[in-house]
Amino acid sequence: MIPRVLEELGFGGASRGVRIQGCWAAALPPDVVAHAEPGNLRGDTLEVMVDSPGWGQQIQLRAPELLAALEEVLGEDAPHAFFTRVGRGDR
Repeated sequence: MIPRVLEELGFGGASRGVRIQGCWAAALPPDVVAHAEPGNLRGDTLEVMVDSPGWGQQIQLRAPELLAALEEVLGEDAPHAFFTRVGRGDR
């Protein structure tokens, strides 16, 4: 419901972000979900917040696999690239 309302209000990019947040845990492997969370969406690039530099590197190395998993769930709303940043909101 929220994505539809955001779309109607002209916030399509925010709607994409909400959809990514909503499917992150289900679409990606548990090891990734344990160490990374989606941040801001800038165009087609998703900022991914990680808990260590090592996990930032893992996200970049596994980007093709992870982006494909998100695309399978989100279709054209999926991001096309990742930008990683150390620091998570829940820690």
